[in-house]
Amino acid sequence: MSGRDAINGSAHVCHACFVISAFICCFFPPLTLFLSVLNMSGRQNNKLPNNLPQLQNLIKRDPQSYVEEFLQQYRHYQSNVQIFKLQPDKPNKELSDLVMFLAQVGHCYLQHLSTFPQELSQLLLTYHTVLEPDLRMTFCKALILLRNKDLIDPSGLLELFFELLRCHDKLLRKTLYTHIVADIKNINAKHKNNKINTTLQNFMYTMLRDSNPIAAKLSLDVMVELYKRNIWNDSKTVNVITTACFSKVTKILVAGLKFFLGKDEDEKNESDSGSDAEGPSVRDLKVRFSTGKKTTKNKKKLEKAMKVLKKHKKKGKAEVFNFSAIHLIHDPQDFSEKLLKQLEDSKERFEVKIMMMELISRLVGIHELFLFNFYPFVQRFLQPHQREVTKILLCAAQASHQLVPPEIIESVIMTIANNFVTDRNSGEVMTVGINAIKEVTARCPLAINEDLLQDLAQYKTHKDKNVMMSARGLIQLFRNLNPQMLHKKDRGRPTEASTEARIKDYGELEAKDYIPGAEVLEVEKEEGEEDEDGWESASISDEDEDGEWVDVHHSSDEDAGEMAEKLQAIPAEERKARAAAVSGSRLLTQDDFKKIRLVQMAKEVNAAPGRGQKRKTGDSDDEGDSRSGGELLTLRNIEKLHKKPKADKETRLATAMAGRTDRKEFVKKRSKLNPHASTSNKEKRRTKNFMMMRQSRNVRTKGKRSFREKQLALRDSLLKKRKQK
Repeated sequence: MSGRDAINGSAHVCHACFVISAFICCFFPPLTLFLSVLNMSGRQNNKLPNNLPQLQNLIKRDPQSYVEEFLQQYRHYQSNVQIFKLQPDKPNKELSDLVMFLAQVGHCYLQHLSTFPQELSQLLLTYHTVLEPDLRMTFCKALILLRNKDLIDPSGLLELFFELLRCHDKLLRKTLYTHIVADIKNINAKHKNNKINTTLQNFMYTMLRDSNPIAAKLSLDVMVELYKRNIWNDSKTVNVITTACFSKVTKILVAGLKFFLGKDEDEKNESDSGSDAEGPSVRDLKVRFSTGKKTTKNKKKLEKAMKVLKKHKKKGKAEVFNFSAIHLIHDPQDFSEKLLKQLEDSKERFEVKIMMMELISRLVGIHELFLFNFYPFVQRFLQPHQREVTKILLCAAQASHQLVPPEIIESVIMTIANNFVTDRNSGEVMTVGINAIKEVTARCPLAINEDLLQDLAQYKTHKDKNVMMSARGLIQLFRNLNPQMLHKKDRGRPTEASTEARIKDYGELEAKDYIPGAEVLEVEKEEGEEDEDGWESASISDEDEDGEWVDVHHSSDEDAGEMAEKLQAIPAEERKARAAAVSGSRLLTQDDFKKIRLVQMAKEVNAAPGRGQKRKTGDSDDEGDSRSGGELLTLRNIEKLHKKPKADKETRLATAMAGRTDRKEFVKKRSKLNPHASTSNKEKRRTKNFMMMRQSRNVRTKGKRSFREKQLALRDSLLKKRKQK
């Protein structure tokens, strides 16, 4: 076909199309109208009231102008609700859109939508178990939107949401949990709303006993989260959470135990950020010992004083408990007894039992409870091969305090000594045993007898460094508590504080009517009266007006050590009388307390009266300090190893292989083109037996080569190796 024929053909086709369209317009006008409607359908979607997002936008701008359109949609919603009630389990996209539309514009028509939140809540409460998940989520989001606009009462809505936690819809439960926590936080943002808080706490108390474990667990999570955010941090919340520790559902039980065993980071940060301005500082000690000659004796005195200062700061630091909720329990004695009974009958996993033992031990140690059946129960697990034995030893140490009869704790100490501190065990086991005995006796010193203590002290020369250091720590502990229980050679250089140290009898309380060390203020006052003439001579006279500096003597820097030595010369009874007179006659300032602490610290540095410095001051272990009875322990106190244990072969091999990850290959591997091909004659000669080759010409003439031949052979060899790289 030619080009002209093709053009003529296309012209005929266009003409035919035009004729057909004209024919349709003349004889079928309805079809023409239908086609025009189809063309306008895209534009028709933007017209009201069918486009809900556009109507919503216009209503928010000018509510009064669109009342009719809104009422039309509201009637449409009511009719859809009636249809929904006939088949509540079917998805309904139209109803979902209408509900969100009404929730968005609810604040614009308060009179018309006054019953809308209650109707929506009633629908959810009635049909939440059979509702389609997407529609149920839409209803909840609409209620959350209405609550954010303060159009619905929070107490009724939150109770409804707690009921909805029973639904088997994970996304819905997560959404509701987030809203409940945020809403209660906003309710209590400006001030505590006790009315709503009391109502919700009472409702949650019933939710924790709910038959549905999912709803009970989420209710517990809400209370724990609100406590951690300092919103519901009262005793009522804590005592509601205590009921979770007796739940038959393991997840709820573990969540309750973890709440009480958790760590209060805020308390820890507050204690760390506390000012150390009280008492002497490191700078004060350095200034005092920097005056005078730089002798070795003064240097050692400074080191000893620094150790004592460090120990006093540890003693003076406020006790940091792992969780303040333990202190808010109404009846810790009854709570611990019920926990122990549950522990004895429990068939839970061993990890859960360990958590229950830790909580009981903390309750007993912090509140100083009497729970005598707990110690024989713990004793059954005190074996070196027992799983998590260090945690069990920690529980035994934590449950010890001064009010427990010594004979009960003594059986625990003897069990630890017999099972752990024996030569047939490894060094790590012995170290753990001695550390545990040390922590127990620090809280209950009467529980160990003199013979056992002296036997344990013999391990100070053990070949294992960990055992040796643990034994020295035990010796240092009793140097501060009661040096008379140790061998004479283990007592160390006696100081004034060690001569006054003694262990109180069972139940004994030492109430002093004076401040120990206050006599230093009276001695300082007497010295000040004697030196009044010296202050007058230090004033500037007419002869010294030439602008030169006048040297003034600072007694606070140089005479603090001399003050302690002067007090040693005063009899003990007279010192007590002077301290009582000062304590009752004046109000002490912070500077006065600082001076008193300096003198009390000097007692631990200076030798006792009449004693020479026969031993070096550095032979004592600075880590064996006495501890307060209520301090919570950590596993590091039990598992403390001074020397890193030797790694086994597998660990060493794994470490070596881990260090070779970035190493390059030193040998270039050349693979054959065909792995099944035979070897060449050259490769065969390399592996052939020497006795077969010794008669060959190459071997016999190799030793007779000239120097030039050797040079050429070496050159060829190097060139060959270079080519192979």
